[in-house]
Amino acid sequence: MIPSIKGTRDILPPESDLFLEVEGLAREVLHLYRFAEIRTPIFERTELFARSVGEATDIVSKEMYTFPDRDDTSLTLRPEATASVVRAYVAHRLWERASISRLYYIGPMFRRERPQKGRYRQFSQIGAEVLGSALPQVDYELLEMLCSLLERARIQGWELRLNSVGCVADRPRYLAALRAQLEPVLPSLCADCQRRAVSNPLRVLDCKVEQDQPIIARLPTLDAYLCGECTSHFAEVQRLLSAGGVPFTLAPRLVRGLDYYTRTAFEFVQSSLGGQNALLGGGRYDGLVEALGGPRTAGAGIGFAIGEDRFVMALQAARGATDAVFAGAAIFIAVPGAPQQTAALSLARDLRAAGWACEVGEAGRKLGRQMELAARSQARWALILGETEVSQGVVQLKRLADGSQRTVARPALFATLTAEVGAPGAAATWEGAGTV
Repeated sequence: MIPSIKGTRDILPPESDLFLEVEGLAREVLHLYRFAEIRTPIFERTELFARSVGEATDIVSKEMYTFPDRDDTSLTLRPEATASVVRAYVAHRLWERASISRLYYIGPMFRRERPQKGRYRQFSQIGAEVLGSALPQVDYELLEMLCSLLERARIQGWELRLNSVGCVADRPRYLAALRAQLEPVLPSLCADCQRRAVSNPLRVLDCKVEQDQPIIARLPTLDAYLCGECTSHFAEVQRLLSAGGVPFTLAPRLVRGLDYYTRTAFEFVQSSLGGQNALLGGGRYDGLVEALGGPRTAGAGIGFAIGEDRFVMALQAARGATDAVFAGAAIFIAVPGAPQQTAALSLARDLRAAGWACEVGEAGRKLGRQMELAARSQARWALILGETEVSQGVVQLKRLADGSQRTVARPALFATLTAEVGAPGAAATWEGAGTV
């Protein structure tokens, strides 16, 4: 047997069905806010990430999968997608198509991180970018949309943490104060923070090492160093959130792990995820378009990214399950006799055409065994189609949870299923969770 690579995993049914549900739910919400999907290559020139993410970040310095192409061009598997989306935005001059571009993506990313629960070296992200506007209203609508997504997914106990990391004019003054405070305490910090304090001191605030937190808590915060425009922008974002009933907590030491962030930075955390409790995050990057060759007038942007693995973990915790309990086939058609196979397959075709998910048992297998297979497939209802049922134009509708059963005339079957099972298309939902 050839083992999988450390830090990767196979996502098997039924858990893979939950990933599909998350992606489908995200698409529904994103489309409501007028986002359109963009698909970029999974590998790019290494310089794209070095220039945008930042050479001093852990992602670029320690975590990227980089390799030479046959012409010696340095290529990198994308560790994140914002840089790729902005590159495409600039390359195709999308600002000429619309004043504001709303783009989303779903796909794999690659980082050679230390594997841990919910974090893998190949992982899927759902993310979105709004390019072309610096208005606080855009920040608000993005955050409101994410709250809507969490509510639709029925994830509770989340907290929105909010900060402003200022602009390029604010950063030098703050970094000078930060370096001055870090110098006497540097020997007490972890090795990574000692390195960051020299190369990029802002990253010290992003440290997750527990013993470093009391020291980090005493470091100066950015809010005292914001210019007037950044202060006004952040105040208006907070006003809009409060007016819209979106709860948030100010987190003055919150920074994101990428160099391109400016002004609004945010993350949603959720208690069920444990110590590494970040569910999703993002922020503004108003200078990135210009840095990658686009015009300053079209350069403002804001976005977010969701790690699907961690989102799935939060869903499972919210629904009281350790594994996915997706009912992949809500209806199981049992066929006690081989002669009824044609009728069963015809019924299954009609059910699927109407929108119900179903599975057909193996014709001629004992009925008890087929009921075992129905339960194993996580079906909730069984349709029994034997010789008598076919000749009389009826089916037996059996509820697998309690074994109750009744005869239903074939012409009334769809109406009965709608009343008992749910409307077509509702079969592929979570047990007890309702339609999402």
